[in-house]
Amino acid sequence: MTLDSDNGHARRRLIALAVIVAAYVLSFFQRFAPAGIAPDLAAAFETSAASLGVLAATYFYVYTVMQVPTGILVDTLGPRRILLIGGCVAGLGSLLFGMAQGLNAALVGRTLVGLGVSVVFIAMLKFIAVWFEEHRFASVVGASMLIGNFGSVLAGSPLSWMAQNVGWRGVFVGVGIVSLALGLLAWLFVRDRPWAAGGAVPPAPTSGVVPPEHSVGVVPPEHPGFDRTVILTGLLRVVKNRATWPAVFVNTGLSGSFFAFGGLWAMPFLTQGMGLSRDIASAHLSLYFAGFAVGCLAIGALSDRMRRRKPVVIVSSVILALIWPVWLSGLVLPLAATYLLFGLMGLMTASFTLSWACAKEVNPPALSGMSTSVANMGGFLMGALLQPAVGKIMDLRWSGLIENGVRIYAPEDYRWGLLLIAGAAWLGAAAAWFVRETHCRNVWKEIAKETT
Repeated sequence: MTLDSDNGHARRRLIALAVIVAAYVLSFFQRFAPAGIAPDLAAAFETSAASLGVLAATYFYVYTVMQVPTGILVDTLGPRRILLIGGCVAGLGSLLFGMAQGLNAALVGRTLVGLGVSVVFIAMLKFIAVWFEEHRFASVVGASMLIGNFGSVLAGSPLSWMAQNVGWRGVFVGVGIVSLALGLLAWLFVRDRPWAAGGAVPPAPTSGVVPPEHSVGVVPPEHPGFDRTVILTGLLRVVKNRATWPAVFVNTGLSGSFFAFGGLWAMPFLTQGMGLSRDIASAHLSLYFAGFAVGCLAIGALSDRMRRRKPVVIVSSVILALIWPVWLSGLVLPLAATYLLFGLMGLMTASFTLSWACAKEVNPPALSGMSTSVANMGGFLMGALLQPAVGKIMDLRWSGLIENGVRIYAPEDYRWGLLLIAGAAWLGAAAAWFVRETHCRNVWKEIAKETT
């Protein structure tokens, strides 16, 4: 391969990755937006805490259901097609949500948003797994998530400011238009494989990421089709692999607590539960997301540099688990301490991003889409269950106080609800001790030998 072809390959993959990461920014914004505008949604639709939880969780329900199908789709059809469809569906959903006059229409809009953006992350992982070297996987994923998390930062203080000064409805209409545009850009610039972008088909490799043409059970995108037997066999192989499940539970506990807290209950807890102003609370939320964004890059890079997965996950998750009792105790802290703890929580939560590498590296490379989607599914399911469950507990303890059409909950109501979220974080920290150490390489053949 010549220098010019090397440069062309690098340029094509960076342009394509930029489009995918831009779509990922929007998916992160949509994921955490209800937290930034929780007071506005409660007032606009006159909802209880449980109903508000259901509205926010609708995104996570459909996202959870779509994880395994998305893994199958990216392993068969490739990222390009599903990114186009996903961008269009999410765009229409965001438009509907922004214009919804009732709770039912808003629920439909959020469902479409969740359906559309559910394909982005797994498609990004598949693209990185195919286009980049395996030893750089966690670092590239971390860098992509650092940028993608800009969407969650936008869902904090910036969204709160826009909601107060411009209106939340216009924001979501604009986001819908951008989502439609990104779907079209994905079709124009994203290619499923390097040689589909103009390069020669490489020979079967002896190491690194296995291109689908050299992997049993993967259908080339030039001739898309579904072999249900092969797909089910691959999925069962991932599920039956015992080494997959510790990564699944790490993701379930850590990301589930992150989605439930950062995706909805952090802002109400900070304002009503801790008595902070909306501006200061949204600043805490933005710092939480910024810490997570930095952690995605730092933890992935640290793991790759150390050539270790397990100790990084253990230390980070245990620190996170130790922070939660502070909020549950009702201890009054100075603002500097609460800012520090929120930033540290975000930083340590990012350790769940290693669960994708941990799952991918204990399964055949050809099944990278399925293995990462199985690991990813647990966190979204936990988030979907926790958001309304926390609200239900708060409703059961609610005193009946209402101000300006919004229910007012006591600080202890929040602490009882947040106990569920803390329990999820503790589950993730416990599961970290059982993760298989891969030393940042694929070890599925070694595992296969151990089980035969």
